[in-house]
Amino acid sequence: QVQLVESGGGLVQAGGSLRLSCAASGRTFSRYVMGWFRQAPGKEREFVAQINYSGDRPSYTDPVKGRFTISRDNAKNTVYLEMNSLKPEDTAVYYCAARTSVYSQYQYWGQGTQVTVSS
Repeated sequence: QVQLVESGGGLVQAGGSLRLSCAASGRTFSRYVMGWFRQAPGKEREFVAQINYSGDRPSYTDPVKGRFTISRDNAKNTVYLEMNSLKPEDTAVYYCAARTSVYSQYQYWGQGTQVTVSS
C-alpha cells in the first residue's frame, strides 16, 4: 500500500504558476504509475496528467497540454505537477493518485489540494 500527500496548492492570479507536489510513502514508489486528477465545484473528477514508472511518456488532457508538466523523482518518492499560464477554469481540488499498471484502476489517492485561479 502507498500513502499520498499533496501540497503546493493556493490562490494565484490568472497567468500565474503553481507547482504541486505529491509525496508517497509505503511500498516502492517506482513501481507505481502516477497521475494527477482534479475536481471543480459541481463537476466530476477528471484526469489531468499521468507519468509512467521511469518518468517518460507523460500524457495530458487536452485543456492543459502546453501549460502543465508532470514529472517524478523516484529517489524522493515524489511526483510533481508544474502548472503555468493558469486560467480561472483550472480552479479545482487537485488529487494525486497511484496505480500499479496502466491496465488497472487508480488504487490509491491523496486527500487533495485546492488550487484557485482568480481572474
